[in-house]
Amino acid sequence: MGLTSRPLLYAMIALSAACVGLTVWLWPRFAGRGPRAVLGRLGVIAATQLAIVAALGLVVNTNFQFYASWHELLGLYDGAPAAVGKWGDEGAAGPAGDPTKGLVQPSGPEGLDKVHGLPTGPPEKNGKVETVRIVGKRTRVVDPAYVYLPPQYFQKQYARQRFPVVVALSGYPGGIFLLGQHLRLPETAAKLVRNGTLQPTVIVMLRPTIAPPRDTQCVDVPGGPQAETFFAQDVPEALKSHYRVGHDPGAWGLLGYSSGGSCALQLAMRHPRTYTAAAALSPDYKVSNDPTTGNLFGDGKDRGKRREEHDLMWRLAHLPSPDVNVLIGTSRSGEKNYPAARAFLAAVRPPMKADSIVLDHGSHNFATWRRELPAALQWMSRTLVFPEEVVGKS
Repeated sequence: MGLTSRPLLYAMIALSAACVGLTVWLWPRFAGRGPRAVLGRLGVIAATQLAIVAALGLVVNTNFQFYASWHELLGLYDGAPAAVGKWGDEGAAGPAGDPTKGLVQPSGPEGLDKVHGLPTGPPEKNGKVETVRIVGKRTRVVDPAYVYLPPQYFQKQYARQRFPVVVALSGYPGGIFLLGQHLRLPETAAKLVRNGTLQPTVIVMLRPTIAPPRDTQCVDVPGGPQAETFFAQDVPEALKSHYRVGHDPGAWGLLGYSSGGSCALQLAMRHPRTYTAAAALSPDYKVSNDPTTGNLFGDGKDRGKRREEHDLMWRLAHLPSPDVNVLIGTSRSGEKNYPAARAFLAAVRPPMKADSIVLDHGSHNFATWRRELPAALQWMSRTLVFPEEVVGKS
């Protein structure tokens, strides 16, 4: 049974209940003071607690999709392509990591069947969300994605029109399911497009963790996963080859929460010729090594330079400001990152521009990010340029 399967969850809940019942029934037998009685009591307590903790862990993981498979949970993936090679539709779209089969390949549900609030009915009236796998031409990384296509994408009068695109990144260790179900990104975008406060936009939802369970922080790791290359080069190339999206950087933006927001800032500031806007909700402003990342910067002579260049405050102080627009979401109380957000916003210099969403109170959770999301999408709509080019012209 799969890690996120309902049968496994129900079986573990039933096992937990059985363990509780057996503990109550067997307890009188272990009422003595001898070694066997003491070991019996310890055994039934340990078994019952282990079953209950496992059941609770499965409930949380099924709801939030932190780990999509046993391989992810156990850390059995060695390289980025292998990490995602077993996802999707069991190879129906071609071998994982093979760009000759297409840079955007059909995929299985990837949890989309569990997401509520998705557009339904005719796509030309309500839009559509589809699941695909994006294959990196350079990195051969394969990452599952949800793609929101607005109603206009399917309407005859827009048949040759290209659209602006937002690449949305989840946090760590969560996946694209969280963007759909808990951030409610497709549902919110559809409502805003319907009421005219968001221009028709293609939104591509991705997981920045390309080599789970390792947190690669959108960094090209020396001798390891090339996450930055994947998101800065492979993803735009793949999307342009498959969807009617703008080719000019002015039509491209990034959005993310938590570590996904950190990635959005890093990618926009380091690659302003690819992405010209980034909306970051509760981000960090530097990349650091920790137990989830491992050594991101290598052991070579340039490791210090690499570390500095992934510190956004250092970049603002020592490098020319990139010509990008950024939006920072934070809270005056309840979030630890408010002082860092103030320092970052104060350090921004032209031609870079910065705006902010500052809540009086918020926490590092989806309730806060859902409050910020409509304003972030509307800011993105005002910032991105609706492409003038049409299909057939570059």
